[in-house]
Amino acid sequence: MELQVKNLAVARGGVPVLEGLSFSLTAGRALVLRGPNGSGKTTLLRTIAGLQPALEGDITGAGERIAYAAHADGLKTALTVTENLTFWAQVFGNTDISQALAGFDLLGLAERPAGSLSAGQKRRLGLARLMVTGRPVWVLDEPTVSLDAASVALFAEAVRGHLATGGSALMATHIDLGLDEADVFDVAPYRAVPRVSAVDEAFL
Repeated sequence: MELQVKNLAVARGGVPVLEGLSFSLTAGRALVLRGPNGSGKTTLLRTIAGLQPALEGDITGAGERIAYAAHADGLKTALTVTENLTFWAQVFGNTDISQALAGFDLLGLAERPAGSLSAGQKRRLGLARLMVTGRPVWVLDEPTVSLDAASVALFAEAVRGHLATGGSALMATHIDLGLDEADVFDVAPYRAVPRVSAVDEAFL
């Protein structure tokens, strides 16, 4: 099943920010959202992830198929790296965390409390959670924040592995991830047109 967005309109704080959006994301593909800061990329991702309602339009192929990663790493600081990943794996009905540990170069940190990690290490651990969800659609908001070049390469490789197994990824990022195979969708042409109400017109 593919993720489909049709004639979608989304709002931030009750104010429309994007409208008329339509695109699809098939298995094995990645789509990168582009657009200036404040253009509505985060709002769009949150809507697709089911964290807020759309103003209009339809989203299919989302729901329980999505694993969403925002700016927060979502870690339990008192737990070790292994315990964090084990916790999230169990939430999604899984047990194997070995690929997540290896994929994000966390084996050497496996017994470290998450609270003692650097910002980049925490981000790697936060992203590693995606690999234990078992969910086919990754929805990611600026996933490479706090990552150095080597860690960005690890993330890109994790995405490639996910795509190779029939998964898909929808990402908002300003960073070149080196994923030349990813498609790009510019949200700028879909900025919502400011609406003037009848009450406002009376003062024009």
